Parts: sequence; structure tokens; C-alpha cells
Amino acid sequence: MRTFETFGRSFLLPVSVLPAAGILKGIGSAFTNKGTIAMHPWMADKTLQLIMGFISMLGGVAFKNLPVIFAVGIAVGLAKQEKGSAALSGLLGFLVLHNTLNYLLKVSGTLVNMAKDPTGALLAQHMQTTVLGIQTMDLNVFGGIITGVIVYLVHKKAIKMKVPQVLGFFSGPRLVPILTIPVMAVVALVFFVIWPIIQQGINELSVAILRSGYFGTLGYGIVERLLLPFGLHHGLNWPIRTTELGGIFTIGGKQYAGTISAYMASLGTNGAIDPMITRFSSGKFIYNMFGLPGAALAMYTCAKPQNKKTVGSLLLAAALTAFLTGITEPIEFTFLFVAPALYVIHAVLAGFTLLATNLCGAAFLTPTGHGLINYIIYGVLQGTRTHWWLLPIIGVICFFAYFAVFTFVIKKFDFKTPGREEDPSTIALHGKKETRQKLGVKSIKDEMEGSSNKELTLHDQALALIDAHGGPDNITNVNACITRLRINVKDESLVDKDLIVNELKAMGFAKSGMQMQSIYGGRANQLKVEIREILGMVE
Repeated sequence: MRTFETFGRSFLLPVSVLPAAGILKGIGSAFTNKGTIAMHPWMADKTLQLIMGFISMLGGVAFKNLPVIFAVGIAVGLAKQEKGSAALSGLLGFLVLHNTLNYLLKVSGTLVNMAKDPTGALLAQHMQTTVLGIQTMDLNVFGGIITGVIVYLVHKKAIKMKVPQVLGFFSGPRLVPILTIPVMAVVALVFFVIWPIIQQGINELSVAILRSGYFGTLGYGIVERLLLPFGLHHGLNWPIRTTELGGIFTIGGKQYAGTISAYMASLGTNGAIDPMITRFSSGKFIYNMFGLPGAALAMYTCAKPQNKKTVGSLLLAAALTAFLTGITEPIEFTFLFVAPALYVIHAVLAGFTLLATNLCGAAFLTPTGHGLINYIIYGVLQGTRTHWWLLPIIGVICFFAYFAVFTFVIKKFDFKTPGREEDPSTIALHGKKETRQKLGVKSIKDEMEGSSNKELTLHDQALALIDAHGGPDNITNVNACITRLRINVKDESLVDKDLIVNELKAMGFAKSGMQMQSIYGGRANQLKVEIREILGMVE
């Protein structure tokens, strides 16, 4: 579970650009779609089309380059330190991977002649594509994900690797991109041999997910909500949205992997949008905008009369937040805090909401944020082909279903939802942190925050380093390079190397004559300045 959560959270950085890019793409596509222009002739204005075409192009940049964005983003997201080195290595590793594959395709005689393939049919047939102008094997977003993970593993080892003193310049963060080149070349060689087999397996799994049909939609909706309290839902969501695991769809004669790329490509066509592309997304709009506000109304109705004024304002704010932006945590974590059984009921209702929405043929999707704002951009503005009018119809039913079920269960089992407590001063909505603490659930983020709280402040660490080097009287000079804190001493026997490495968080320790070198990465210069200030050394 820890590995799954870590992997899932690493997706957050590369996908953080998608909401903004998606809005640009959605607005631009809405005004440049030929079907929409036919219904609204005023949109055919050349200046408007030029501007909207430009906006659509800007939004499409991110979606067309998802593999390289993931290569860099995942490497940075996983790296604990020296993230700049991880980013550079992620980009370099991605380029090495695909240039090596291009070379192997050439020497093996299997590189498709693009001059004889104007439609791109042969490229797709031979599982080849072009990435950043490089003709290579079609690894899709998986290529970026794999690159990011491997670069992270190289970064993790290389950042602390000791090198001979003569090669000291190439140690630490500088060593990471150097080692990335041969490692990714070997990875490319392995992929050249095994990827066709892996791709076949992925394709079959993708087909299985698509063939799971409505049962798969129901199961996804339930499981995805149940994973949220543990912070594990990202590991399910983003592979579905960005890789072949979400399905492979043919749109305009081209194949697109993952639900986001397929939907964005669909917005640029005049045809109908396949509801199977949006089946994991459309229903989320409905239970966010209608279902959870129904649950909020149920909690308000069940509150004690004297508490309704107080609890009403809290629940109204939470319900409006869910409706407008799709941020549901204030409501979800509140009834998870007071009664986990209510959250399980919510997960089941959410699954059936996704199923019902898919059955009705709704076809609107967003990269993230299932609220009114994105519904207008990705649903209403895209015209009737999204069947956007289904949302208020199904939404009203969903609202009353949530309201009726929650009202019955709260009263039946006397759950102490907000406003039903004995002490009115305790009325409050509950957030992630306190809910997880009550349930004994710890996420990676919680552990990281806990460990960061235990770290020494810069000043305390500087004081401890002075003591570890034999005190102020033993120190003659303090300096730093990019990653190393360099402290010259009079008597090296007074220097406590073990303390510096084990307790004062140095990533490594070396000495050159009477100069003690402690590796602190980007913190080295900060420590130098702090120590010099404490010792009264003037620059």
C-alpha cells in the first residue's frame, strides 16, 4: 500500500498542468468545432476563429506531450532532494530511451518508412510513433512513467554515491544525469526486445477493462471512493486517465490511449463522443454536484433544532464547494469521521451513480475537478454531443436518493453527524488530518509531515555542526560549493564524522587535508551562511 500510494502521489506533479491545459483545449474546441459553428454562424468570424484556434493549440501542447511531461514530473515527484538534477535526468533519460529505440529500429531494418506512410497506418500497425520528432516504438505515456521511475532509482543511488577524489566534481547531483545515459540505453535495449509482448498484454487488459462494461464502471466507482481515505485513489485514477489501461480508442483514424487524450481528441471532431471514454468521469459530476449536497441536506435535517442554524451555514458552504468546484473533502471526511459506515454507503451510491450515468449515455469528462465550472466547459460548451442535459435530470434523482438513504441511516443508527452531538460547541466539519488520526490511517504525506517536523531548524543544525567540528575555537574557515559544506579545522581528531552523517543529516562526508567536507546538497550554502554568521566571520 505504501508503494502504491507513493507511486500514485508521484502523478500529481505531471498532471497538475492538465486542468489549465484542459480548460484552454475545452474552450478553444467549443468555439472551433464545425458542428457548433453550423448551429451558431456568428462563431465563424475569422478573428474569433484565429483566437480560439490559438487557445485550443495551447491547450493541446500538454496533451500531445504527456510522455515527456510524465518522465520529468514523476522523477521530480519521487525525488526527495536535488529535484533539479532529477528533472534534468528525467528529460535526458527520455531522450536517450527514444533515440536508442530509433537506432535499434534502424539497424534491425524494422523502422517504418514514413515517406510511404502518409496516413500513419503502417506506424500504428508496427507499434511505432513519433515523439519530439523522433521515430520510435510507441510506448505512449508508459514510456514516460517508466523513465521517471528508473531515473528516480538512479537518482536515489547516485546522489549518495562516493567517487574518487579526482572525480569529485562529478559527484552528487552531477553524477545522476551521467549515469542516466547508460542506464536508459540498457533499458531501451531491453524494451526493444520485450515491449511487443508487454504491449500485447496491455492491449488485452485494456480490452478486458472495456469489455467489463457497466459492471466495470460500477466497480471502479465503488473502489475509487473507498481508496480515497487512504490517499490511494491517485494510483487508480491516473493510469486509467493517461494510459492504455483506460482504453485504446480510435478517433479520426488515429489511436489514443487513456480517457483524457481520447476525450480531448474527440472534442476536435464533429462526431459523437463515445460514452465509454467518459464512463469513469461523467458520474462524478453528478454525485459531487447533487449527491453530496443531498447528503449535506440530510445531515442538516437530522440535526437538533437548536443546532440547525450553526450546522446549516457549515453544510451549505461545503455543499456549494462540492457543487461549484468538485472539492468534496469537507463533506466526505465529515461523515467518514463521525460514522465510517456512512462513507461506505456513499461509495456504493457513487458506484451506482457512475453506472446510471454511463447507461444513459452521458459523455462529458474533465482532467480533474468535477464541479459546475468544468461541467460548463467540458459539457455544455461542447454542444449536444456530450448529452450534457442528462446531468440535471439524473442529478435530481441522485440528490433525493442520497438524501433519503442518509436520512434513514442517520436516524436508524443515531449517527452523531454535525448538529446531533450532545455538546453544541463541538459542531464542526472534519478534515483529512483529524479523520485519519481518529481512524488510525497514515498516508505518505502524513509521514512526510511528521518527519519534517522532527528536523532541526537551520540555526540549530548550524550550532550542532559547529560542535561536531570541535567547537568555534577549532574552526578556521567555513565555505561551500554547490553541494558541499567545507569547514577547515585545526585538529581533525575533534571532528565527529558519525554525528555529522547519522544525526545531522549529511548525505556523505569526506576530507581533504584539514578541510572537512559534508554533503548537504542545496542546503550547503545556507548552512555556510548561518555558521559564518554565528562565528562572526565577515565575508
